[in-house]
Amino acid sequence: MRKTVIATFIASALISFSANASDLLQIYKEALSNDAQFNSARASKVAGQERFAQSRATTILPQMSASIDSSYTQSRLDPAIGPTINKSINANSLNLQLSQTLFNFGVWQSYEMGKLSLVASDMQFNFAQQDLILRVAQAYFDVLAAQNNLKTLEAQKVAISEQLASAKRNFEVGTQTITDTHEAQSSFDSISAAVFAAQGDLEVRTAALRQIIGKDAGDLAILKEGVQINPPMPAKMNDWVSTAEEQNIGVGLSRISLEMAQRGIKLNRSAYLPSVNLGVNASRSPVKTPDMNSTSIGVAVHIPLYTGLATDSRVREAIANEDKARSDLETSRRGAAQNARQAYIGVVNGLAQVKAFEAAIISSQSALDSTKLGYQVGVRINIDVLNAQQRLSNTQQSLARARYDSIMNGLRLKAAAGTLKEDDLSEVNALLAH
Repeated sequence: MRKTVIATFIASALISFSANASDLLQIYKEALSNDAQFNSARASKVAGQERFAQSRATTILPQMSASIDSSYTQSRLDPAIGPTINKSINANSLNLQLSQTLFNFGVWQSYEMGKLSLVASDMQFNFAQQDLILRVAQAYFDVLAAQNNLKTLEAQKVAISEQLASAKRNFEVGTQTITDTHEAQSSFDSISAAVFAAQGDLEVRTAALRQIIGKDAGDLAILKEGVQINPPMPAKMNDWVSTAEEQNIGVGLSRISLEMAQRGIKLNRSAYLPSVNLGVNASRSPVKTPDMNSTSIGVAVHIPLYTGLATDSRVREAIANEDKARSDLETSRRGAAQNARQAYIGVVNGLAQVKAFEAAIISSQSALDSTKLGYQVGVRINIDVLNAQQRLSNTQQSLARARYDSIMNGLRLKAAAGTLKEDDLSEVNALLAH
């Protein structure tokens, strides 16, 4: 009877969380619009696109400007010199200037570096998307884990309270000692403290999710009963490691940094080379004289001769930056490979733990039932029942945590490989009870 009451209590609690609950994909959609960190990344992407447009405009595109000059001059001849003469002149002129770089190796390298910066900006936004998926999923399952922990402890508290009442009744009729009552009371006090701690943890986890989506998430959809989590595909760890070393976003950003450093060397070495610019100037004035209307077209060649060895120093600095970028790239590759290994091992071990805990729950439940029966017939004492209940509760919590960790490690594995997308979150969402 008691077993039925506890099971009904847990089931009704879980059903209340599932009815009209938000699922993982819905929470992610909310985060796409409301997460401040992701919105910052989106704005940075737009800013990066504008920086490239500015770089292109100031490096390879022509520059044109116009100026209009207007002046009024009045003159008067001194009467002591001759007859008084007043003369006024209105002078207006229009000047147009056009300049275009014909050859400047450094300018071209700056333009190419601007294109690389644009690619890096897009990569950083993709990284922010992957990070948002991981943060949302982690916060979501942290809330589910906290809810599961609280409900399990509350159910255990109900069972212990019944055991405490039973110990008190048996002591009153003289069939048990006061020790059994004290042990039951101690367990009840401990579980009560654990419930309070679990309530606080749930509030913290809920607040963390609220921080991401900017509002209360409400009830969340839970995992389906007996859900089966798929193992990693491909099945070999080395395949994931190889993919991570090539496609990880952090590796891609480091690769771009290396290419920019290499172009930085070329940019600084361009200071040794001449540059050629085209200039067009046109001036027009209402005064109809040849001197007042002119057009000139010219080509200017700039040849650097000596810069006080500053160019040599800048080239050496750029070479050092290239060495640094190459080392950073290797660090990124090794880090991505290590993250892929850890996530892969986490998934595989997590799935093995899930199977083990599922079997352990069956064994723990059987042990609890047997212990309760033994307690009723007098071959077991009260502390044996309490310990059996504790083992079952711990196993249930461990099973839930193993499932959540396996799912998260699966997402981290794809993030390490650089392939994590919203579709992967949809696959996880299918594991929830809607």
